[in-house]
Amino acid sequence: MDVKVSIIVDQRERNSELLETLKANGISVVMDMLPVGDYVISDRICIERKTISDFENSIMSGRLFDQVSRLNEAYQFPIVILEGGLDSIRLEKRVLIGTIVALYLEHYALTMMSEGPKDTADIITRVAMQEQGEKKRNLSVKGGMRAFTHEQFQVRVIGNIPGVGPKLADSLLKHFGSIRRIANASTEELMEVEKIGEKKALAIHKTLNQEYNHSSGH
Repeated sequence: MDVKVSIIVDQRERNSELLETLKANGISVVMDMLPVGDYVISDRICIERKTISDFENSIMSGRLFDQVSRLNEAYQFPIVILEGGLDSIRLEKRVLIGTIVALYLEHYALTMMSEGPKDTADIITRVAMQEQGEKKRNLSVKGGMRAFTHEQFQVRVIGNIPGVGPKLADSLLKHFGSIRRIANASTEELMEVEKIGEKKALAIHKTLNQEYNHSSGH
């Protein structure tokens, strides 16, 4: 390995096989307490590692989407490595697949499958070598929200409406031109946008126009 590649690993990571494989691959491992994620690869990539059991527990407890949302707020390209075979899953396979799809569509998080700790280490090595060697990106630990353009913030605002997502948010913003015009649009006008039927139009209109009931949020 011509370029010196280093990654920052959360100090709570105790899998010796994974850490030893990283070192054997020529990766310099720096242990630190990370505010989000398990492995910082560069200023734009951070990885969250979960075993199948961890993943399922996070789904059932409701923690998963919060964890990945915070990862997405801090890093441009969040990655989830899902470690272990699907033969030992407790939840239905369609639930896991649906969750993986939702992580990508709602939080831009790519999920990569791994057979075990050594395979995970090899994936991390490849990503780090490409980022720091080929792309020449630097390490950077982040805990807060990363910088977004006004357009990216607009997509995030509309994309967080239940049932919308980033692609449909982009279509809505292109059609209406601003968040204000989307909020002022009638359900009939919302239905002029491709892939928005009456049910979804009503949901968007209600979310953007219903009076806020502060007591229901606490």
